[in-house]
Amino acid sequence: MKVILLKDVKKQGKKDDIINVSDGYANNFLIAQGLAVPYNEQNKNKLERDIDKREKAEEKLIEEMTLLKNKLEKLNIKFEVKKGKDGRMFGSISTKQISDELKNKGYDIDKRKISCDHQIESLGTHIVDIELHKKVIAKININVE
Repeated sequence: MKVILLKDVKKQGKKDDIINVSDGYANNFLIAQGLAVPYNEQNKNKLERDIDKREKAEEKLIEEMTLLKNKLEKLNIKFEVKKGKDGRMFGSISTKQISDELKNKGYDIDKRKISCDHQIESLGTHIVDIELHKKVIAKININVE
């Protein structure tokens, strides 16, 4: 029996896959548990509409994140830190501090989305990546003075 999976099923397939399983397994487990629906023309058309709707929503989200990326890349975030006698700074700048500074400027970015290839432990300009979406990554400048 052919079914359309509504959720990921271990060792069977991912959501929206069309798979062929035995009648008993389909009726007694997959359909009964709400994990799948029988494959027919009506359900096939509904699946295609749902996939199309999700793709359009994804495109809209990418477009919004690209606009946000352009705004973020124009920002320069400054941190003033305490320095020792030889000009080295005490401590480091964390992603939480960067996130808080972005919140002060009106951008609500989660600290887990912020990544840097090295610790910010020295004075100067550092570039930090912010993953707004899998396909949209903004690079912002952090100035440590």
